Order: sequence, then C-alpha cells, then structure tokens
Amino acid sequence: MTIRSTTARPVGAATALPAPTGRPDAAKPHGPRLLGIDFGGTKMAIGVADAEGRLLTSERVPTYAERGAPQALERALDLAEKLIAEVGGPVAAAGVASPGVVRPDGIDLAPNVPGWERLRLADAVRDRLGVETVRVDNDLNAAALAELRLGALRGVDPGLVIGLGTGVAAAVTVRGAVVVGHHGAAGEIGYAVTGDGFPGTMLESIFSGRALDQLAQRLAIPDGAAGLSARAVGPGPVRDALLGRLDELARHLVTCCLLLDPERVVLVGGVAGSELIHGLLAERLARVLPHPPEIVLSGFADDSALLGAVTMAREALPADPRHRDG
Repeated sequence: MTIRSTTARPVGAATALPAPTGRPDAAKPHGPRLLGIDFGGTKMAIGVADAEGRLLTSERVPTYAERGAPQALERALDLAEKLIAEVGGPVAAAGVASPGVVRPDGIDLAPNVPGWERLRLADAVRDRLGVETVRVDNDLNAAALAELRLGALRGVDPGLVIGLGTGVAAAVTVRGAVVVGHHGAAGEIGYAVTGDGFPGTMLESIFSGRALDQLAQRLAIPDGAAGLSARAVGPGPVRDALLGRLDELARHLVTCCLLLDPERVVLVGGVAGSELIHGLLAERLARVLPHPPEIVLSGFADDSALLGAVTMAREALPADPRHRDG
C-alpha cells in the first residue's frame, strides 16, 4: 500500500499530508530540493521539499520489518529516486530519521528491524542518490526538531516529546536544541527497568505499539493496539489489562517530568493518537506532579519525523543564496 501526496505546503503546517493534486510542472524553473526520509518499524515516509522546506511530494510505504533491513533500505531509496525524478532539480541536502542511536558505521538500539544495526544510512544515500550533504539522527530527535521549529514546542523551554509508536522513547529539548546525550542515547526510555525484581524487564516490552499489539492478540481482539484501546473505553478485563501497562509508562513519565520540569509534553506516534491513552496519561501526571506540564498531541499526526528530516536537511544547507528558491 502507498499513500501519496503532491501539493506544496509550508513544512510548519500542523496538518496531515495533503491529497494528491497532480504532478509538479516539469517545465517550470525551480531551485535545489531537500530530501527527507523517515524510517520506522512499521512504515517509511519519503518526501521531497523545496529549499524553503515546503513539501512538494511524499509517499508512505510499509517497512515489512520481518523481511529484514536491506529490503527496507532498498525500497526507500528506490522511492526517493522516483520522487526526485518526478519533481526535478538537484537535491542539495538530505535528512534521514532512523530508529536507534546512529553511528558512522552502524546503528545501536534498533531491534525492531532485523539487520538494522549494520546499516550505514548516510553512505547509502550518498552512494545511491549522489547527495553529498546528508544528516542522520534518531527518529524521535527528528520529531522533536520539527516540534521545536514548526510545531508545539516553538517558544517552549524545556520541552519533552514522547514517542508512542512501534516502540516507546523520549526526546528532550532545552534552549531551542534537542539534547542527544553523551552516547547519543538520551531519551531511550524503552530500556527503563520495570516490573518486579531487578533488573525486571524493559518498559518497551510492557508498553509500546508492538507490546499492545501482542496483548490484543492474546485477548483475541482484532486491529491490534487500536482495537485494544477501543475495547478498553468501558470497564472490564480489557481495560484493566491496558491500565496496568499504562500505569507503568506513567510512572516513568512522572520521573522524566520531575527531572526535567518541562513546560509542555508533546505526544507523537500512532498509539499516542488514542484519546483514551492521551487522557489517562494526562490525568495521572496531573494527579501526582507538583508542577504538571501541559500535555498535547502533535499537530503533525504521523509526519513529525519526516518533517524533522526535511528540517535537518534544510539546516544543513550552507548559507548561500544559490540554495534558496528565487
């Protein structure tokens, strides 16, 4: 399945990607392009923008994680090549958002797609697409950058972004920048210790999109995490099962807020879109925190990391007027 959009719009517009309106006018002169790629455990999104960051075209395709990393990377680059050819123009810079902690020679802490740790994403983009300037970062850090520059964290300090998608993670923003940490692993709360005893188990195995999908399957509930949330609105064993897991997440978010004292918390990712989960997390934090932050849902739907990747590419451009559309 492919989801397609081709209408130009400002990156800062807090809306879903627009519906198709036809291919760009190949005869019209244009300036350099920016490429954004968002790799996720469930889907991959690729977009091409103008030099001001306005998306010209984008598509979203499944990752097929069970088939391994090489096929996902190859299909993403095939799609990027096609979109670049459609809109025309040289690509001046690319931004890539990836799960895990990105190193020059591999990726740590990205277990959801087999073989992902062996990928060298910047080199792959340079070699395949001929783009010299490539920036790669963690996908939630990219989402946090989009919120800082374009979304719910503009003018907010400090800020906290919580990603509830295939996995669970956090990103911290202070004084207009994303805090990456000494090893680049700041915010990897999916590895937080939870459960009985020590070291117990990982938070991501208790509360994440994948964990909730597995719980739904055990309870014979269709539609995975979304179906589980829908069934948990009313009282009963399904709600009890979900609440037990959500409370574990809430405890860790309380600790994050006590440490950071954020002005605002932004929830991103497919699981975060559940009104039940959003509401229960907000209620729990407000109940126990001495200074509870505002908790909001990202206005970018599932596109925050893609917009962050485009923003990374734009901010990597040299300060040269030739890299701006006339």
